Amino acid sequence: MTPTPAPTSRSHTADVRLAHTSDVDTATLKAARALLYDVFDDMTSEDWEHSLGGLHALVHEGSELIGHASVVQRRLLHNGRALRCGYVEGVGVRADRRGRGHGAAMMGALERVIRNAYDLGALGASDEATAFYAARGWQLWRGRSWAFTPDGIRRTPDEDGWLYVLPASAPLDLDADLTCDWREGDVW
Repeated sequence: MTPTPAPTSRSHTADVRLAHTSDVDTATLKAARALLYDVFDDMTSEDWEHSLGGLHALVHEGSELIGHASVVQRRLLHNGRALRCGYVEGVGVRADRRGRGHGAAMMGALERVIRNAYDLGALGASDEATAFYAARGWQLWRGRSWAFTPDGIRRTPDEDGWLYVLPASAPLDLDADLTCDWREGDVW
């Protein structure tokens, strides 16, 4: 009789479903919002709004949503050029399902979209996630960050050192200034 192999710490990663916000049913959107509020203790209604209007990467275990991430289109100004950016928002995996490759699977799906549809990808990383993104090829933006606001272009120094980009088709100078479009709540 052949012995059964011991389980490993990484289980088989569930399939990632990509869907535009308009194609995600209300119950799944409610579950995604609840998941993100559980994952992030500082989640706001504006943060949730930032996750809408683009493509969602969703991971289910049975009928239960255990992972969510999204990419939405934004405009970033870099070296005098307006770039079409795939901005990643709302990346979270239920606490008891972390470390099993679900986050990597969702990011892989979104990175494929970014590389094929945008000039670059960008995101604001939490301290806990910087190593995860760097290992996936995301690069720390070393230049200063700015935002177009209703009062003109303003510095966003609190974002410096937390912004990561994924080069796609546009040449990038990681030491130059980067300016994002305006939105309510956290602009980055």
